[in-house]
Amino acid sequence: MTHIICGVDVSATTLDARIGREGEHRRFTVSAEGLDQLVAFCRDHQVSLVVMEATGGYERQPAGQLWAANLPTAIVNPRAVRDFAKGMGVLEKTDRIDCGIIAWYAETKRIKPMPPASATQARLNALVRRHRQLTDQRVQETNRRCLVTEPDVVASYEPVLAAIAGQMRQLEALIAQAIGDDPLWARLDAAFRTIKGVADRTVARLMAEMPEIGTLSNKAVGKLAGLAPIARDSGQHSGKRRVRGGREAVRSILFVIAEVVRRYDPRLAAFHQRLVAAGKPKMLIRVAVARKLLVQLNAKARDVRRESAVPT
Repeated sequence: MTHIICGVDVSATTLDARIGREGEHRRFTVSAEGLDQLVAFCRDHQVSLVVMEATGGYERQPAGQLWAANLPTAIVNPRAVRDFAKGMGVLEKTDRIDCGIIAWYAETKRIKPMPPASATQARLNALVRRHRQLTDQRVQETNRRCLVTEPDVVASYEPVLAAIAGQMRQLEALIAQAIGDDPLWARLDAAFRTIKGVADRTVARLMAEMPEIGTLSNKAVGKLAGLAPIARDSGQHSGKRRVRGGREAVRSILFVIAEVVRRYDPRLAAFHQRLVAAGKPKMLIRVAVARKLLVQLNAKARDVRRESAVPT
């Protein structure tokens, strides 16, 4: 059976679709009618996979609509697609060209469908994302307040910060309820908390940002978080291995929590001290300790999933 791929370039208002690298091209609007037309376009061409780039959230609605219409869909990294295009000598960039490049990339990389998150997973993701946004906003407002001396202006920050704090507490309660209501999440929550220093925010971020935890090898989960050094060797030259890519949100929370956990975990503290004594750079130590913590969390999640007989 022929594997026909439709590449879709997503923007806020339009969807550019192309069958394969150089096949038929059509443009649709991001609307109920436009999405129905995209579904019909794919069916008319017997498409077996639709691929689009992650575009900061604009891709969620069309991807969900395509899955609802039983059209397998995958979302890929836009940087990887652009690097692929450059590597293949395609320097031009237009929506019409890009959708063909996406299809070409998907065919070359043998991209597989990526089912959408369940309703409960999507809800947790949204709650955690909003909590993170409010956390960032609180930091920004607090920093601005520190630079102000006019009393009336200083006072104007207080109701804003109080409102942010109130919304964050509400979100934290909803996040805790969502985790407690899901049997697997509740078990993972309890398992993660056996590591002293791991608290509510860490658990929520891991479950939202890395739902695959416990289903992957330690090497794979480290790479997914962007905590696995990437080889840079050529011939007899052995280059420095640095971390690249990965999920920044997971990595950032692990950096913070690893510093807390090592105060209570003798093995993690000893590991940290060995790296310091060996004169390793601070960033290398930070990455290594965070990766060590992630391996512990992944092992606990793997045990929970095995005991719960959850398919992986």
